[in-house]
Amino acid sequence: MIPMNNKNSIFLCIALFLGAFTNTWAQSVMDAPKVVLTDIPFEITVTENSSLDFCNYSLELNDVSYTAENCSDANQIAFSNLVLSKKAAYTAQLSMNGQVLSSNKIVAVWGWVSILPPLISIIIALLFRSVIPALFFGIWIGSFAILGFNFRVVWQSFLDVIAIYVKSALANADHAAIIIFSLMIGGLVGIISKNGGMYGVVNSLLRFTKNPKRGQVITATLGLAIFFDDYANTLVVGNTMRKITDKLKISRAKLAFLVDATAAPIACIALITTWVGFQLGMIDASIQQIDAVTESAYLIYLKSIAYSFYPIFMLVFVMTIAGSGRDFASMFKYETEARIGRDPSLQSSEMGYSNEAETDRLEPKDPSRARALNAVIPIALFIGSVIGGLFVTGEGSSVQEIIGSADAYQALLWGSMIAVISAIILTLAQGIMSLEEAVQSWYEGVKFMIFAIIVLIMAWSLAETTELLQTANYLSSILDELLPVAMVPTTIFILSAATAFATGTSWGTMGIFYPIVVPLVWQILSINGVADPEHFYILYSSIACVLCGAVWGDHCSPISDTTIMSSMASGCDHIDHVTTQLPYALVVASIALLLGTIPTGFGFPAWIMILIGLVTVVSLVFILGKKVD
Repeated sequence: MIPMNNKNSIFLCIALFLGAFTNTWAQSVMDAPKVVLTDIPFEITVTENSSLDFCNYSLELNDVSYTAENCSDANQIAFSNLVLSKKAAYTAQLSMNGQVLSSNKIVAVWGWVSILPPLISIIIALLFRSVIPALFFGIWIGSFAILGFNFRVVWQSFLDVIAIYVKSALANADHAAIIIFSLMIGGLVGIISKNGGMYGVVNSLLRFTKNPKRGQVITATLGLAIFFDDYANTLVVGNTMRKITDKLKISRAKLAFLVDATAAPIACIALITTWVGFQLGMIDASIQQIDAVTESAYLIYLKSIAYSFYPIFMLVFVMTIAGSGRDFASMFKYETEARIGRDPSLQSSEMGYSNEAETDRLEPKDPSRARALNAVIPIALFIGSVIGGLFVTGEGSSVQEIIGSADAYQALLWGSMIAVISAIILTLAQGIMSLEEAVQSWYEGVKFMIFAIIVLIMAWSLAETTELLQTANYLSSILDELLPVAMVPTTIFILSAATAFATGTSWGTMGIFYPIVVPLVWQILSINGVADPEHFYILYSSIACVLCGAVWGDHCSPISDTTIMSSMASGCDHIDHVTTQLPYALVVASIALLLGTIPTGFGFPAWIMILIGLVTVVSLVFILGKKVD
């Protein structure tokens, strides 16, 4: 019999040996992609390695042994330029001196498979005019490809859409912050609409309307004032100004244009809007795929505004058209007819178009107690709180450094909560609504954001599949020689615009394009040897072009939700609105491309092209336009 002390000593030695072996094993972590593309190079890295024999590691893959290209780094070694030429399932084994330390399963699929998720999403969106099913099928195809593109895993890939990808999108802390922020802003819009705050803002501007020209300027100004949400902008401005523009004999088509052309452009470039959360979510999910980009999503968004030529030029175009009293193309005919009491769009608007449900949700409970301060104070607190939050959470010696390092999500959450609470307190203090009614108003506003949230979650899920499938790597391998770097933003604008026009949704278009565009642009920059801060303007411009193309397509598409809402809120025949707005949108988009996106792609400063473009916009209004009055 072995003495107890000896037994303890033996067990202790075994435990120490196993612990040491396990520790050595744990220190060698192999990071290999789950999916690779045939004939497309990839890389496997080994990190957290404390061994002294770095150069003795070898990688066995497809019966071929590889050695690390650089084993001088004490923390990481890399096996680069690995290529698999056949579609199959492989095992990558990390070895040292003949002993297998770690192994990973790798699935190789054909390169063209990687573009199926976004391609299927676009095709289904075009065919069925519905973005959520389009994104769902895109995720499903991506899940199917990730599991090996084998029909035996069809059912499992279907279940993984929710169980893996949607759940992963919701589990992300930053994603959760964006969802909460978007819902809170929607709720804020609901409260300040129902308590009469928005109605009060409108009333305060009405006393300045004395003739058609002033009426148009006030309408456009009001569209700029309600900058934080395009839906609220469309419904509030259209419904409120309709009676006034009718008295001034401004055509319903012109009212619909002024409403539609200010709603999305101002909402997408203003610093604090319901669009910001969506765009930050898309940009953040995209840049996480690029290790070399260290700037925050919010800072990238801020820098991309300078390249958002279409919305900037459209806002100036709207104000010039309104202030000059000039029009051209079909809008001139509608305006001249309206001035003599024969508005074609007014007459055809009587054919059953109704927006009572949307109007009721934004109608103040007691219009006689409508006060502009009930909207101005919460919005001012919102803006102030967000700016303060950026400075509290950021660090640096300059404003740019502080904002760039700040926790934008935290600041947006603080600001939205403070704004909502202040709006409720103002409402209760004046006895405009009970607490239950205030909460119900908040909920009504939240409901306006549900669709956008669903699109956002699905887009995040699609982004994860395209990242795993290395879609950007495949596209860049095809396009790097065909597409000049300078023309990348222009190409993205055209593709985004065509998709938004065909699908009728700007947010859906952004949800489809952002996950693949940003990594694609970076790959093209890398292949051409210009992936450096000096050429980041191509990245900023490309991000802006996804947005600009989406907004243009949204403006021109007859199936666009905001275009339809603009027609309804203005009481204008929908086809009249589309046909009168289309020439204006085409003119502005042409200027944006020719004097904005294309020149900046070749390195011209954005601020110079903005100045040239603005002068051109104003000049064309006076050259092409004729005075109506």
